[in-house]
Amino acid sequence: MTLVNFTPLSSSIGGLMIGIAAAGMLLITGRIAGVSGIAAGLLLPSRRGDRLWRWLFVAGLMSAGAVLAIVMPHAFAVDIERSSAAVVVAGLLVGVGTSLGSGCTSGHGVCGIGRWSLRSIVATLLFIMMGIATVTCIERVWGGVL
Repeated sequence: MTLVNFTPLSSSIGGLMIGIAAAGMLLITGRIAGVSGIAAGLLLPSRRGDRLWRWLFVAGLMSAGAVLAIVMPHAFAVDIERSSAAVVVAGLLVGVGTSLGSGCTSGHGVCGIGRWSLRSIVATLLFIMMGIATVTCIERVWGGVL
């Protein structure tokens, strides 16, 4: 995968927008903006009346992506150098990992660390270490073949 549009400025602006959105959601609704938990709640709703805000959240994410694709189509110029099967397996593994970790990088990494949650700090460190180990294994052990 090659990131062609990375700049420190665009990354900083994106991080700032994510932080503002997460803080806004916590202040306004009292909920943590963990995307995997929100999506899981759509698939496996646990409480009545708990789905509308989740659909609105996901619709907002998708709408923002659609607008960005229209306004800045070059932002989606990402070259993935893996097979479709590898991408699907990787996505499923991420889903299993977020389920085992009770959250993803948005919930633990953005919101949890921002609240100084030890559990989230440990989870985020584990995400990072597993990512490094996975890339190292794929590139060094298997020669980048997947």
